[in-house]
Amino acid sequence: MALALFDLDNTLLAGDSDHAWNQFLAEVGAVHPTCHAETNDRFYQEYVAGVLDIHEFCRFAFSPLAEHPRAQLEAWREEFIETLIRPMIAPGAQHLLERHRVAGDELVIITATNQFVTQPIADILGVDHLIATLAEEREDGEFTGELTGVPCFQEGKIERLRQHLADHPDPEGTITQASFYSDSRNDIPLLEQVGRPVAVDPDPTLAEHARNKGWPVISLRDTTA
Repeated sequence: MALALFDLDNTLLAGDSDHAWNQFLAEVGAVHPTCHAETNDRFYQEYVAGVLDIHEFCRFAFSPLAEHPRAQLEAWREEFIETLIRPMIAPGAQHLLERHRVAGDELVIITATNQFVTQPIADILGVDHLIATLAEEREDGEFTGELTGVPCFQEGKIERLRQHLADHPDPEGTITQASFYSDSRNDIPLLEQVGRPVAVDPDPTLAEHARNKGWPVISLRDTTA
């Protein structure tokens, strides 16, 4: 069984769920509307530029999770998913996923966005395996506001993928034969590791890198991938 890896934000989604979630929290009054939105925008620009401090961002992003009860967070998340995420799914995403399902591949979404936000998105897309950044939880399921484990970001995606494949008979061989679809310069480390890297609606840095490497470049913003 071949491995098919998919970035989420600006790849399977025609937008960024992490940025949208924090913007949504500001709009519903869960956080200070101005300060949180401005900081959220700053972090997003740092992400786009490839200079994001992922630990600093996680402290920012996980703080609201610790400030509100889990039940309230889940109610907000349900509204967020229905109103913002479903319309954000890239038109060609399901076609691409289905193509790999028909081929018998193991589908995995691998994303820097935290699991609380992205698990329902993976469910909607019908992808059973999700590797995401993890917000620490207490025994009662409430969040502490801290990061747990390795952030699923840049080189951390490689480490988290290796952890995911720990029980496979040939983890390194599985990676070198895998496909990986991404839009972002931040995913170049993992794209370099797989056998079939594919740039999807890439940012300028990844687009240039893909051209130099001869990698396929596709768009999921239409209905055929």
